[in-house]
This record gives sequence, C-alpha cells and structure tokens, in this order.
Amino acid sequence: MTDKHNNHSAYSPTDSTIWQGRIDSEDGEAGMRFHQKVNLLHHPDRIAEQQKSGVVLLGFACDEGVKRNKGRVGAIQAPDLIRKALANTAWHHDNSNNASHLMDAGNVYCHDSDLASSQKELANHVETALNHRNKVVVLGGGHEIAWGTFQGLAQHLQSTEIRKPKIGIINFDAHFDLRAYSADDQQYPTSSGTPFNQIAQHCQQLGWDFNYACLGISRASNTQALFAMADQLGVQYSEDHQLASHHLVERIEELVEFISDVDYLYLTIDIDVFSACTAPGVSAPAARGVPYESVEALLQPIFNATDELGQAKLLVADLAEYNPNFDVDNQTARLAARLTWDISRAMFQHNES
Repeated sequence: MTDKHNNHSAYSPTDSTIWQGRIDSEDGEAGMRFHQKVNLLHHPDRIAEQQKSGVVLLGFACDEGVKRNKGRVGAIQAPDLIRKALANTAWHHDNSNNASHLMDAGNVYCHDSDLASSQKELANHVETALNHRNKVVVLGGGHEIAWGTFQGLAQHLQSTEIRKPKIGIINFDAHFDLRAYSADDQQYPTSSGTPFNQIAQHCQQLGWDFNYACLGISRASNTQALFAMADQLGVQYSEDHQLASHHLVERIEELVEFISDVDYLYLTIDIDVFSACTAPGVSAPAARGVPYESVEALLQPIFNATDELGQAKLLVADLAEYNPNFDVDNQTARLAARLTWDISRAMFQHNES
C-alpha cells in the first residue's frame, strides 16, 4: 500500500457478484459480454501489476456533496447499480491490434461526512491508473466527483508534463456547479454545486488556464450570480434549448474549436442534463433537458479528438448524479450504463498498449 492511499476505510474492492449476466457459450469469443471481460482488482495498487494498460473503472460512492447542496440524496448507491446494468451488455470493445483490458478498481466511499478526504482518495486512485497508461471512467456519486477526478488528472500531469498542460473540461450538465464556497469550508461548504469553482481556483494556483465548456445549461435552474461567475471565468456554455437538433451543426463546430485549443480532455456527464422522462432517477430532475441524440452527437468529436501524434486527448471521464431512489424500472441505470459503454469503447479504440 502506498502512503497516498492512507485512508483505508474509504476504499473497498467491488463485490464479484455484481458482475453477472447471460453467457452465450455457443458463440465463443464473439458472444462475450462485459461481465465476462472485466478484471476485478482487489487492491488499488494492483493496477501497477497489470501486464498491459486499458480502461480502469472506479466508483465514487458518495452523496455528501448533494446533501450539502440541499439536494435529494441517494447517489451513493449508484456505482454498483451502474455496474449491474453494464454487466450484461455485449462486448464490442476489442480494437484491431489487441485484446482490450478492462479493470474494475473498486469504490471510494465518503465516511463521517469527510468529503475532502474522499475526493483526495479518489484523486490518488485516478492518478495511479493514469500513471500506468490507462484511461479512467469514474462512476458517481454526486457531482462532487468532479473535484476528485480533476485532482487526479492534475496530479498525473504535474508528474509527467514539463510544460503547463492545457486541459479542456467538457461538462454535460443542466447546472454550472460554480457556486461560491468559503475558504474554511464551514460557512459555505464545498458541495456538488462547487466543483468547477474549486477547479478554477486550483488552476489559478497552478498557473494553468481554466478551459471549461458546459453544455445543456438550464437558465431556469441557474441564478444570475452563477451566470455572472461563468462569464467572469470565461466559461463556454450552451443552454438546453441551444442543443436542439437544428442547432447541432453550430454547437459541434464550437466544440471542435474548443477541443482543438487544448492538449487533454476531461469529460464529465451529469445525468440530470437529460429530461426527466429520459432520466427520472437523478438528484435534480430536468423539466426540459437535452435529448439523448444531441448528447450522442456532441460526444463524437470528444471521442475522436487526437493530438498531433495521434494520441487520444480524452484521458478521464465520469458520470454523476444518478439517484436510484427515484429511478423507474432501472431506466436511468441503463442510460448511465450505455454512456459508460460508449465512453469505454471510444477509449479502447485509441488504446495502443
């Protein structure tokens, strides 16, 4: 155990019984499903022992941030339920060069309301995975997940980059999550509503640019103060109605331009960006929301983005705010699983290890 992972109680490996599903043995390798391909790691440092790199799944079982943000709790249960919905999906992830390597590195939990410690624990696991040339998908949890995921990416780049990295943060979300917070974390505590403000302050401290694009904003759900903060920080944003199908060509052009100006990408999807009829199981359901087809179209330039050496820009992604307490027939779990399927497939297509 490295000294970075010193909060033993905040981590637990995934229960193997979660990864179960149909087996089509008559179809051989062509009939494989996710549950047959996943490699369970019973210790976070086992990532370093893997003979080849791939995609690492992590869970962030936490809704302390949602609670602090006066939201509906329940997202703490989400990571394992997304895994269950993903387990029986068909495996189409092997690229033309080699077999893809999928690892499940377990869950980080928030104990005793110590949100900062759990976020730091998540950051260390993300960093470990990235340091061993893996891509990472984190399953949340409230959107406080973003501060943990970004810290992990920043730690990785600080240890590997000579120059200042330009990270592009792309957030599909009905909310900016740029709320103000107090330095003592007491009067106005950090929460699921503050992560991108925390990231902005962190970038300022490091002397890095803050490149944040937020797609799907609901003006009815964000105050004038939040729009002012977004403008002050130079956030590129599109409102929910601007992501309708007849606006997509323009939105995709804007996104491609944003991506071309950064070195790396961090993708984060708050499930509440979708309408409540598509995603009823969220902490803050959207009356309008964004169609799945629009999000799917906007994901393609993110998935396809490469640098001048042909390396994928997308290094990490996470999903936030799935709340099983309010789901209907596992509808939202299946949506989150499909997004995870899409993201992981895109990551494997660029995997050269």
